[in-house]
Amino acid sequence: MVKQGNIFILILVALLLLPQFAYNQVVVERSSEKVVISGKQYYIHLTKKGETEFSIARAYGITVQELEKDNPVIEKGLKAGQSLRIPIEKNDSSNRTEKSEKTENAPVAPKAGKPVRDNINFIYHKLAAGETLFALSKKYGVSEDEIISNNPGREVNKLPLGSEIVIPKRQLTSTESKLPPPENNIIQHKVVKGENIYSIAEKYGITARELRRENKGLLFPTVDEFIRVPVHYIASISQPIIQKTDSLPVTPKEITVSQTEIPGNITKVKDLHGNFNVALLLPFYFEENSVRSVIDSSTIVKGKPLLKVISRPDEWILPESLDFLELYEGALIAADTLRSMGLNITLNVFDIKSDTLEVKKLIESGSLKDMDLIIGPVYSNNLSIVASYANTVQIPVVSPVPLMSNAPLNNNPYLYKVNPSVEVAQDQIARRLINYSDNNFVFIHSDSLHVNPEIELFKGKIFRSLTAKIPYEEIKFKEFIFYSRSALDEDSINRLEHALSSQTRNYVIIASEEPPMISECIANLKTLSKDFDIHVMGYPIVRELDNEDWKDYFDLGLELLTPFWIDYNASNVMNFNRTFREKFLTEPAEGSFAWEGYDILYYFLSGLAINGKKFISNPDIHNPDLLMTSFRFIRKNEGCGYENQKLYLIKYTNEMDIKLIDNIDAINR
Repeated sequence: MVKQGNIFILILVALLLLPQFAYNQVVVERSSEKVVISGKQYYIHLTKKGETEFSIARAYGITVQELEKDNPVIEKGLKAGQSLRIPIEKNDSSNRTEKSEKTENAPVAPKAGKPVRDNINFIYHKLAAGETLFALSKKYGVSEDEIISNNPGREVNKLPLGSEIVIPKRQLTSTESKLPPPENNIIQHKVVKGENIYSIAEKYGITARELRRENKGLLFPTVDEFIRVPVHYIASISQPIIQKTDSLPVTPKEITVSQTEIPGNITKVKDLHGNFNVALLLPFYFEENSVRSVIDSSTIVKGKPLLKVISRPDEWILPESLDFLELYEGALIAADTLRSMGLNITLNVFDIKSDTLEVKKLIESGSLKDMDLIIGPVYSNNLSIVASYANTVQIPVVSPVPLMSNAPLNNNPYLYKVNPSVEVAQDQIARRLINYSDNNFVFIHSDSLHVNPEIELFKGKIFRSLTAKIPYEEIKFKEFIFYSRSALDEDSINRLEHALSSQTRNYVIIASEEPPMISECIANLKTLSKDFDIHVMGYPIVRELDNEDWKDYFDLGLELLTPFWIDYNASNVMNFNRTFREKFLTEPAEGSFAWEGYDILYYFLSGLAINGKKFISNPDIHNPDLLMTSFRFIRKNEGCGYENQKLYLIKYTNEMDIKLIDNIDAINR
């Protein structure tokens, strides 16, 4: 028999659990608020505490997968107060059309007063402020005539705001890019705003007369017009010729360039001899780091700031100088390693920031004339000045950081650029696409105004690569112009879905270095990958983003080209980490400049010690075992500097691992 006291306890427990039970049984109230986004109707549902993805989806008669597709953010967790979009046309009974009783494929009988909507083949777009027929044709990738023919009797440019027009969806087999078919020895250049015949000729290193000769009758090229550029005149199609400014008047000496085989094996570095002077021209900010106290005026008393002296801790370092101090630390370890092999090395450190006058004074002082190697400066203007001077005394200059452009390489044959430009990644991506020629290619970028000529050049590289494998007309290519999700009239995930194919694999190229765009595209692709076979390739910068959604990289199997790859099990890497820890009481992070500082000094000084002056004009004869890269310096033109072409292909796997894909060099040569 249950005692009376126990009954009381059971009742008390039940009362305590009742609120929790009620909480878990929150009833989802359907919203009546409707909006139209990219011609598609949605309910806007405001989430409440206790609601779940399942309960919301069930209330509106959709699946959880459909809910996540239109609201990718909820994959990170549903929170109270979020605004969710619930598709109406597909799921709302008030919008469903009645099926014919005769056959499943018979036409749908429309309800009185409501037109039949074909959401499979058409998009229903509501006009917003500023939208024109031309803008809509560009946005949806169809011609103006196609829009006009699907809206008979209506002048689209004269319709009032909010009017709904019909846009035909792009067919999968069509090629969105209007790039003309390639010809032998001809590049097709698409004219962008602000260009004229002289600027185009200068860009490709030819004369206006040569350009006119190839385009008979051409006087004033118009925007979006394609101009024929003769290839045999082009010195370098990927690097515009830019006039250098603020540089010393010097006459570069000629360097004889000879083609050499890249060593098949690692160069043995041992038993070295020689004396070397090295200059490090980096922004260390010595003066700023010497300031050990600051005045804090953030506290306000009676309307006036209270001044307070705050002492900085001993370990404080100016953030702007931290990367370059780490580069110096890596160079110190490399110098010690080479000294142990017999070299006599002197490191000369100069605090060089962005002031060009400071660099000119340094050169005029004669402090650099006896150097065997110069590392830096990091700012392009200063780098051009130092490289021009180095030509006269035949001293190799190494640029250790990414540059905004390759302009400093022009006419500076002793300059070596360590970090590959985005053009190098584009070349390698384009060549790699040959292996996927039967895919549906989706090319994502944000150049909606067509002001970035590099986008057109990249597309041209892709088409030239693919036409080496398949006929031009068989290429399936979709150009997707990105608009942020925050703009309600540009629904990126649904527009992106229209560019994907459910019949074949989709190879998506994210042609952007903009972090917000990259993050949103990857989130959208992750959601769409549940319904589509998607392969994603991105630029090297994607690996460097401070992104909270790393799991999306692994779920998508994202592939990236990257200039560095560190094998932490390699003996030289373990030795470097151990030495770094002993000297500096820490270990360098994966993206630290310390790795690069070591590799640069070790590579160039060992190359000079083993091969002498021959190494300067033929760097490929030297292939030592480095920590994070294997330099492949190539220059595009006689008299120009060298750019590192080495990129590793890595893949984020669903085992939450990052793997190196072997033989990328063999694939891309």
